[in-house]
Amino acid sequence: MTYSAHVYRMVATAVVGAAVATAIVLGVVSVAATGAQGVRVLGIDLLAWILIAPALGVALAGGLVLVFLRVIDERRDRGLAYIHDQVAAIRDGGGALPRSVVGLSEVDDVAGDLARLAGELAQQRAVDRDFAADASHQLRTPLTALLMRLEEIGQTDDLEVVRDEAAVAVTQVERLTGVVDTMRTRSKGEKSQLPEISLDSVLAGLQREYQPAFTAAHRTMRVQGPPGLAVRAAPVDLAQILQILIENSLDHGAGRVEIEMRSSGGSVVIEVRDEGEGVPSAIAPHIFERSVTSHGSGLGLGLARQLAERNGGRLELVRAQPAVFAVFLSGPGSR
Repeated sequence: MTYSAHVYRMVATAVVGAAVATAIVLGVVSVAATGAQGVRVLGIDLLAWILIAPALGVALAGGLVLVFLRVIDERRDRGLAYIHDQVAAIRDGGGALPRSVVGLSEVDDVAGDLARLAGELAQQRAVDRDFAADASHQLRTPLTALLMRLEEIGQTDDLEVVRDEAAVAVTQVERLTGVVDTMRTRSKGEKSQLPEISLDSVLAGLQREYQPAFTAAHRTMRVQGPPGLAVRAAPVDLAQILQILIENSLDHGAGRVEIEMRSSGGSVVIEVRDEGEGVPSAIAPHIFERSVTSHGSGLGLGLARQLAERNGGRLELVRAQPAVFAVFLSGPGSR
């Protein structure tokens, strides 16, 4: 009920209450004076009672109305205070504040709309923060690799090497474009049919892309498994998952990085391992949480798991020391 409706109801109640109180007082006085002439009730003449009774009724009803209006005003003030606090929270980047219904529809409706708006804005800010963090993580290493490749092109006079390196650089740029497009689509919550793609082509591209980085680190990467395996996943997402795992091994592991793929029932498993010390026992149970990091690796691994789940698969740490990560994806023909 609105504030105005409450006021109108209180006024109507006051009128009815005054009439009822007047009737009761006059009735009592009339009963007391029945059969008598010139009788005084409570020391007051009957004619005076005719004037006093309405005044008493109005005073009684008016007092009750004032009490009710005070209660309504307190409710309205409480609702308006919440609205003020919620607006301030939205301005400061906060979310929805806890609230209680005050019983005034115009106040409750505005407060409810503000709370929903605050929740939506907080969710959008979280999406924007994740987008910025993911973009930074996913683009940093490919851009570095691209820069290294362009520098190598600038340092050679062999046209054959220039052509080969330029072709790889173009592929990297195309993949970066795909990464940005995929992230924009993902941030809008859009979903698309997962295509069937070859693992060989994705891994071959990553090997070419990371070859300069492994060479600079005096390390190697080996891919093993039966040729011709295919999975159902978005090519850019799968490349990003494997890129994050390779990057994690390159930055935080040691020795040779091995990528092994195999078919398991209707699924395909891709394991990535290295010869380093692995993941500390205290961090291992939380390694995929975005807020947890092991020298900067947490954000990427959390993102990789999210991408795997988006493609109907999963990413697990199957062994902590030495670290072995496994990606499980649907094989050909799966839906």
